[in-house]
Amino acid sequence: MPITDPGPKPHVFDIEKATTGNDTYRTVAWTGRYLQVTLMSIPVGESIGLEVHPETDQFLRLEAGKGRCVMGPSEKDLPFQEDVEDDWAIQVPAGTWHDVINTGDEPLKLYVVYAPVHHAQGIVQQTAEDAEQDEESGKDEPPAYSVQPGEGKPDQTA
Repeated sequence: MPITDPGPKPHVFDIEKATTGNDTYRTVAWTGRYLQVTLMSIPVGESIGLEVHPETDQFLRLEAGKGRCVMGPSEKDLPFQEDVEDDWAIQVPAGTWHDVINTGDEPLKLYVVYAPVHHAQGIVQQTAEDAEQDEESGKDEPPAYSVQPGEGKPDQTA
């Protein structure tokens, strides 16, 4: 199922089919002014990558596979640890270090809802390394029309 992010316009798609059919590390499926939906596929033995978003809440939903969710106040203090699998949801409060590690024998398929928007509209990143390079280069920045913490009204021209 091809996914095209139309930006802050009405949009519908079969999220389960799109998520289970996604083979990229991250594909941005929809970008609004206040939140964003991404699809992810994590290879066996790999993870989304330990990270923290100081001003972004996240909701993750697993559609296939098994994993281990870890969270905590710092990258070296992750007291919250829970095994997760198909149909489980993970809520990550802003400012919480977190990771989801694929502990199963198939790719871990999930979607993520970010609020506020965290990635570039429609960006597709084949691998975690691609995502890291895009973030370092500035290619993976939220669009000007999205509302970011500490900013005024977004650009309404999108």
